[in-house]
Amino acid sequence: MVAVSSSASSPLPISWLLTSPNCCYYFNSHSLFHQSPSRRFHIRPITASNICTPHEVDKSSLIIAETEAEDQLWAASCLRIRSFHDFQPSTYGVQDHKKYLVEREFEAVKERIAGKRTGFRRVSCINATLPLSQVSNLSDELCAECKFNDNGEERVVVGSLDLNQCLRLPDEITGNKPEGMGADFARAYLSNVCVAKELQRQGLGLELVEKSKTVAKEWGITDLYVHVAVDNAPAKNLYLKSGFIYENDEPTWQARFLDRPRRLLLWLGISTMQDLLQ
Repeated sequence: MVAVSSSASSPLPISWLLTSPNCCYYFNSHSLFHQSPSRRFHIRPITASNICTPHEVDKSSLIIAETEAEDQLWAASCLRIRSFHDFQPSTYGVQDHKKYLVEREFEAVKERIAGKRTGFRRVSCINATLPLSQVSNLSDELCAECKFNDNGEERVVVGSLDLNQCLRLPDEITGNKPEGMGADFARAYLSNVCVAKELQRQGLGLELVEKSKTVAKEWGITDLYVHVAVDNAPAKNLYLKSGFIYENDEPTWQARFLDRPRRLLLWLGISTMQDLLQ
């Protein structure tokens, strides 16, 4: 583990808020544990330059909800791995390595939800799902890997994130709010935010984040945080639309040490259900 020393920083220039209207993007992975890139399999983070044509979603059949069902958690793990890595299909053994990464994420998310991870009071996996019939013509891979059965209906996980109630995330900048006793109970972080590349730029990311706010309020969370790479303009744009503002940024030395793009820390103050009832 690396001890993070937070320091005050000047506001970022307005250019960090901008995003290209022509780019299709993923929402940057914020796994709870850093994974070094694999040289053998040439896995690299997907950048915001990936272009795709979005397919219009019938949101009347969209479900965004928390889950603990193992088949849905497996589907969400598959979506995260295909979103956060760019695999070269011709590389020897790539499918075995991909399965290994999915299995590791699956076991990790189950452990977090079950409350077995030290330092976390509560973790929830929130997924956006659509009927298989709606996405079957988009991608055979998406349907095959991210499909699950919900009371006899075949559905596909098309978006996912984790809501983590804790004081800090490993290897990430720690939020400053709230201060004092009980801060770990009133603070939460979003992580592993992703939307299937075939269905981006349709507001699914916004709806996922809105659902996380609702769940956070029910938990009594007052301060919600998310980490985002400095060069991931589309993801920053998503969080800004959701009401997040800049709080801090990761020291350059830490990003180099962890071999990853430097992170920004964004903050959102939310009202709890108790506040709303008063």
